[in-house]
Amino acid sequence: MATPAPSACHPFDGSLAAHNNALATAGITLRIERRGERLGLRGPLPCRRGRGTQPVQRISLGLPATDAGLDQALQQLRQVVRDLQLQRFSWSQWSSRRTPADRPQRVEAAAATVTIRTQLHTFEEAFFSDARRRRNPAGSRTTWTAAYLPYLRRLQATALQNSHTVLDVTLLDRVLESYALGSRSRQQCGTALAALAKQLGLDLPEDWRERAGGYGLHLAQFRQLPSDGQIIQMLEEIPNPSWRLVYGLMATYGLRNHEVFFCDLSALSPGGDQVLRVLPTSKTGEHQVWPFQPQWVEAFELNRLGGQPQLLPRVKTDLGRTTLQQVGRRVAEQFRRYGLPITPYDLRHAWAVRTIHIGLPDTVAARMMGHSVTIHTRTYHHWITRRDQQQAVDSALARQRTA
Repeated sequence: MATPAPSACHPFDGSLAAHNNALATAGITLRIERRGERLGLRGPLPCRRGRGTQPVQRISLGLPATDAGLDQALQQLRQVVRDLQLQRFSWSQWSSRRTPADRPQRVEAAAATVTIRTQLHTFEEAFFSDARRRRNPAGSRTTWTAAYLPYLRRLQATALQNSHTVLDVTLLDRVLESYALGSRSRQQCGTALAALAKQLGLDLPEDWRERAGGYGLHLAQFRQLPSDGQIIQMLEEIPNPSWRLVYGLMATYGLRNHEVFFCDLSALSPGGDQVLRVLPTSKTGEHQVWPFQPQWVEAFELNRLGGQPQLLPRVKTDLGRTTLQQVGRRVAEQFRRYGLPITPYDLRHAWAVRTIHIGLPDTVAARMMGHSVTIHTRTYHHWITRRDQQQAVDSALARQRTA
């Protein structure tokens, strides 16, 4: 089916034509068309009179002829295609014979969606224009993709599903409550939306931070952190020597998935102090980290990496062509491929718990892990509380013995 000609020359038509060509390439017969300043759908659709034919017909969407409106039109088109494939398409859901009162409501909702998208775009521009983030563009892209974008997309979907026309505290609250209590996603959502609220000048409830709390170990992960003995045993389950080195680095130094490939490993050479320097290109910038347990450096043959960093797997690390998140995903994929009963982050959590048992100050451990003391305390609250209580008990018993 040919792409319909626009009703008149319009600056938006080039973008519209590109999307319609992509639809044609994908074998989709429906097209998006512009009529004046509004967008709609056009293509073969079930006959309104139930005759079993599919004449070319139109669906009026009432969406504005803008990039944001086009995004919404594509979503509506996909919904129509799904309904057609499942043979559940009904004109009652798409009829253009709406009441006069209904028509302005749909236009108002579409305009509100555009406004929300504009506000989110402004927020994104402000995020990347921050001077601190410009110093580490690769880390900033990873942070935006992993820690902000998923929650802003849910905000948009929530606004659309609930006909929410204003980006306000009520909408932010609805999005936060859509995540499970005590989940890491809920905490990250709370952080992302708090930054958005600050950008918009919205006053969040006083208990927002408390309600958003939940970063850390969910119950299953809490119970399954591997012991040092299990970590040593699981190393033998990895047949590839290069990936054994990755595993050993994460276990010994508590590195994030991607940090393995963004470290200065020269200190592992004979005579070196075995202190790794995580490079500034990583997610949280440059920091140093010590081995716990130190004997694992030799036991896991990590000292070979001091003079031969090329022993690590060949993973694309050019941040002009990949992202930190994609590098980290390669590590997680390998853990699954080898059938390991843990995730890469379990090794990181086990390292942190090990430092707590050893008695390393929380401020020092947090700095080595490349996150704040607040995040460190919240994540490892159980073990830190147990350590502090045990120290208090030991001190009380010591005083009693000397009394």
